[in-house]
Amino acid sequence: MAEPKRNDDSMDATPNVTEVETADAATVAESVAAIEAPAQRGEPILQVRNLVKHFPLTQGILFKKQVGAVKAVDGVSFDLYQGETLGIVGESGCGKSTVAKLLMTLEQATAGEVFFKGQDITRLSGRALKAVRRNIQMVFQDPYTSLNPRMTVGDIIGEPFDIHPEVAPKGDRRRKVQELLDVVGLNPEYINRYPHQFSGGQRQRIGIARGLALNPEIIICDEPVSALDVSVQAQVINLMEKLQDEFNLSYIFIAHDLSIVRHISDRVGVMYLGKIAEIGTDTQIYDHPTHPYTQALLSAVPVPDPDAREGRDRIILSGDVPSPANPPSGCRFRTRCWKAQDKCATEVPLLAIPERFKGTDGHTAHESACHFAEERDVVHAA
Repeated sequence: MAEPKRNDDSMDATPNVTEVETADAATVAESVAAIEAPAQRGEPILQVRNLVKHFPLTQGILFKKQVGAVKAVDGVSFDLYQGETLGIVGESGCGKSTVAKLLMTLEQATAGEVFFKGQDITRLSGRALKAVRRNIQMVFQDPYTSLNPRMTVGDIIGEPFDIHPEVAPKGDRRRKVQELLDVVGLNPEYINRYPHQFSGGQRQRIGIARGLALNPEIIICDEPVSALDVSVQAQVINLMEKLQDEFNLSYIFIAHDLSIVRHISDRVGVMYLGKIAEIGTDTQIYDHPTHPYTQALLSAVPVPDPDAREGRDRIILSGDVPSPANPPSGCRFRTRCWKAQDKCATEVPLLAIPERFKGTDGHTAHESACHFAEERDVVHAA
């Protein structure tokens, strides 16, 4: 039996292992170069598209079977521009902190894309992902548990240099750590102290110094002042604003306190049950909200003026927040909304500028995920 004729042309066209490795290395090098290139002010530095995170619900001990999923984040999209602060507000459990973890790649996204300088970080690994993590840092909510009690302040702030030695050579690290302590308003001589020797506000400053250590372009602040008293909150917020101007930082600022978010943010996104309900500038969201949930949220803000408190129209929502494991069909907010109609149960509202406001120059022309978006008079938050 004659041997089949070999196709030498097709064999030559098949890339060998060395060629594949070289191509992969070139792709990684291009990704790293794009990530480390300086971003221009006013351009999107981070673009989030249809981000989804579902946590599986399982049943059984030996043989686990998935019976459902907690839809913590379900189709979140937004842009973060170079040098701006994007505030994210919403009730507890709406998915704010999960979004932060997804942007840091501390959690693996179920679906969606996160572009940092044009590179989808959900698909990166190895050296390219390491470069991204250097440029996106985080300040955590609790200044007490986010610092290792067994490590000195110098070790805590200097630890990122062990992973990224190119930022600070070994012999220069102590000086760099002392400079960071000075930048955040702490005495550089505190370098050998332990976290328990500091107050809550000082610990949060240490957390900020650790976030600044690698010269990042984005800092994600997950409720950084919620555990602090009012006077210390003001100090930390003012410090963050000063550092933003000094180092040209972009912030994603997550918080419950609407007045603090308005003070520090350029734009604000309102989340409800894993989705963005409304997003716009601080003036658009606080003074001209068009989504019913945003209006209810703002009407719940305490007003210090007794006269204004007496005359305001408070929006009282009925019912409880639905479970993210079994969210309502259509609009997530329809079970508590006074405007809900049959359309709200069958069609998911898109996050877009409402048709009636398109082409107008007013503050109501901003993105709102509601079929019946319209402005309503509310008492403005301080």
